[in-house]
Amino acid sequence: MKTILAAYSGFIKGTGSSILSALQDLPSGLWPCTSKMEKHLQVISVMQWVISFLALGAACTALLIYIFCTDCWLIAAIYIAWLIFDWNTPKQGGRRSSWVRNWTVWTYFRDYFPVRLIKTHDLLPSRNYIFGYHPHGIFCFGGFCNFGTEATGFSKKFPGIKPSLATLAGNFRFPILRDYLMSGGICPVNRNSIDYLLSQNGTGNAVIIVVGGAAESLQCTPGLNSVTLKNRKGFVRLALRKGADLVPVYSFGENDAYKQVIFDEGTVWRSLQKKLQKMLGFAPCLFFGSSWGIVPFSKPITTIVGEPITVPKIEDASEEAVDLYHAMYIKSLQCLFDKYKTRFGLKESDILHIH
Repeated sequence: MKTILAAYSGFIKGTGSSILSALQDLPSGLWPCTSKMEKHLQVISVMQWVISFLALGAACTALLIYIFCTDCWLIAAIYIAWLIFDWNTPKQGGRRSSWVRNWTVWTYFRDYFPVRLIKTHDLLPSRNYIFGYHPHGIFCFGGFCNFGTEATGFSKKFPGIKPSLATLAGNFRFPILRDYLMSGGICPVNRNSIDYLLSQNGTGNAVIIVVGGAAESLQCTPGLNSVTLKNRKGFVRLALRKGADLVPVYSFGENDAYKQVIFDEGTVWRSLQKKLQKMLGFAPCLFFGSSWGIVPFSKPITTIVGEPITVPKIEDASEEAVDLYHAMYIKSLQCLFDKYKTRFGLKESDILHIH
């Protein structure tokens, strides 16, 4: 009982992440099974993120509209006024919270798979970086856990570097969801937002771009090592314009979190997926996991941060320069994959398919 009261007191004082930790310290006799309880907490931590990403924005929008139609309409009106005032914040560095990034819930999220972050080279705080993250997977669990939280110790492994995971700009139009994302240092993947981080926010910034995007998510399936990269040169052009070093990042196991029904090219369903992708900005995938269809499989995800490629600042880079650094990036990613693949469950004969 004293432990619970201490945890509650800590929450009131602003250290709310201690609640789950304190509950863990309770005598084991109070729980049916400690390991089973931890597993339940891990599942809950993953599910809250999946459901938040899928439904929080729509649910909060509907709630806001409902409140506006009740006697409490003034609350909704004040929030909408603040939302309008705060509209450009995601494009201007966001509003990250160290407290949220260090929530204990993210350690349970990490341990569910588990997720690991491997550092191969030091990064200089005097430089800015663009991380190319591969592959996308369904929900990009490795990208979120490693760069949107401190569960794997990013700030300790890369001191002086501030990560900003880039995601669909449309997510920042939803009430509450936008604030939840920004608290983790997540930003819109658009030119204004990334330009601000790489040119008006000093140095030591790392923008993480999931290069393959929605198109790549349509191809992800367990055991497949495939990335969409051959014709993705925008991130290289951006790196040249800002003089930001390129860093290849590969997550082994990202595609193993869900199984997906992949429709053949030319079929009606495939065409529908592509049309919706162009309209909505994301690909509606037909996927399923271990429990209730939506809980991901508990498969290890290991994220390797590769060696940075030094990029000069060229305001108006030629196509030849873009092609040169794009080829260097592909080669570096290929080498990163080949060097570590056998350490994380793959065979020497496995290859990285680059489309």
